[in-house]
Amino acid sequence: MKPRPFFPSPPRGRFSVSMSVELVLLVVSAFWLLLCNRRFFAAALADRSVSDPSAWGFACALGVAMLALHALLLAPFVNRWTAKPLLALLIVATAFASYFMQHYVVYLDPSMLRNTLLTDQHEAAELFGWAMLLPLLITAVPPLLLLWRVQLRQTSWQRALLRRIAFMALMLLLLVGAIYAVFGPLASLMRNHKEMRYLITPANYLWSMGSVVASETRGKAEPRVAIGLDAKPGSNWSTLNKPRLLVLVVGETARAANWGLSVASTGYAHQTTPQLAALPLINFSDVSSCGTNTEVSLPCMFAPVGRRDYDEAHIRRSESLLHVLARAGVAVRWVDNQSGCKGVCEGLPSTTLIDTPPPGLCGDGRCLDEALLHDLPAALRSARGTQLLVLHMLGNHGPAYFKRYPPAFAKFLPQCQSDDLRQCSVEEIRNAYDNALLYTDSVLARLLALLRDAQGSVDSAFIYVSDHGESLGEEGLYLHGLPYAIAPEVQTKVPMVMWFSPGFAADASLDLACLAQRADQSAAHDHLCPPMRGLLDVRTARYASDWDLSLACRSRRPGR
Repeated sequence: MKPRPFFPSPPRGRFSVSMSVELVLLVVSAFWLLLCNRRFFAAALADRSVSDPSAWGFACALGVAMLALHALLLAPFVNRWTAKPLLALLIVATAFASYFMQHYVVYLDPSMLRNTLLTDQHEAAELFGWAMLLPLLITAVPPLLLLWRVQLRQTSWQRALLRRIAFMALMLLLLVGAIYAVFGPLASLMRNHKEMRYLITPANYLWSMGSVVASETRGKAEPRVAIGLDAKPGSNWSTLNKPRLLVLVVGETARAANWGLSVASTGYAHQTTPQLAALPLINFSDVSSCGTNTEVSLPCMFAPVGRRDYDEAHIRRSESLLHVLARAGVAVRWVDNQSGCKGVCEGLPSTTLIDTPPPGLCGDGRCLDEALLHDLPAALRSARGTQLLVLHMLGNHGPAYFKRYPPAFAKFLPQCQSDDLRQCSVEEIRNAYDNALLYTDSVLARLLALLRDAQGSVDSAFIYVSDHGESLGEEGLYLHGLPYAIAPEVQTKVPMVMWFSPGFAADASLDLACLAQRADQSAAHDHLCPPMRGLLDVRTARYASDWDLSLACRSRRPGR
């Protein structure tokens, strides 16, 4: 008995059409070419004039190459029984991909796909709204209707195989011929703008998804490579008079361009850090992030070698700085108010707030960031030895900035109160974003007040650094996640501040005036690991002293 198609065809009638599988594949590929690749053609033809005949020839060659590429990629997987369900799935997925690429100006590279696939449902839900319904209907419904009305021609398997081989040979010939015809300008374009290949839809997300799945599968099958096996406590551990606590707060999507401590002298209209500005903090005003999204930046900032010698596969396969510190005897704990630690804290004590929500601070799958401080007073009272507490904030996670703070912090008005940022003006978006920063300022000030109140019994230090920045509509860009090489500074420049109690500074032999001078120079996420290791006096040969921005300001240098 012959197998029945999973995606049934309608009865024959005047509105149905008979096609071969190969023709259906060509029609769908042509539909994607014409409706889902506007950004690619806009970028590829940006420097060419409409009146230049060579521009039209270049565009036609690109179109033929893309048509042949998609047909060739899918041909091995499509037959009479898989054509309809597989193409229907890809039509819907490509409609979504095209919408988000056009709407938020993103590139669907492996980094963005990993960030998308590994986000939590609450983050993902904020990206969906009624405004996307019409574009999705326009892009997905016509080819789905055509696909439903098609009657796939039946033939013997021998003839079907020969026809498929001929079809793939023709597509390969068209692909090679089209590329050869414009090889010079195309090679130059792709060499100078490598990120442009991630605009070719649906090849971009298919390739990127395969890359991410392969990486995640390989990573789960292999244990993380242990680092810092020689880590041990330094000499001053035995002379400590009080418990020692370093609190590292990892911010989310806070950009330096709106950070009050960094822009106070530039005339920026909003003071977004009024409470922190009144405290004796050391503010680093020129800090570059490891990446433009959390999936890249978080593992990178806790890696011994970060952006300066970036190797994503190596970073994801290895343990983090937290494991090195824990191996030396530091009591490490991670508290999360976001989508997880991205493997940084794997195997170490960790808490997710929404799993044990503090009363009155959580709802709809989210917690306000002040919930991160709920257990801190008790932790300070019971502090022993040397501890590191990492607090991962929800911060300014978009697009729903207005949901990141209580109503009392809606100071800058009018504010955007929509998940669809294109429904708001740039001013409204910036106001909502700055209100979220104002709330972060309040949370950090409360944290510092708790540390200062306990400094008689606990020597403490505080570091705040954001994982990446954000675009708020400037140049038509929203959110974050652009390839690092072309990302604007608002996505790569982040705030970083430090504070040390007198006892902690004395134990670390740290000259705070010297460190404040160092803060006037440029820094990066790469500068985070070495000073944390040095300030906590953990000795290991895996120590990049050149990247320890506190080293020159410590009279007692670390051993190895």
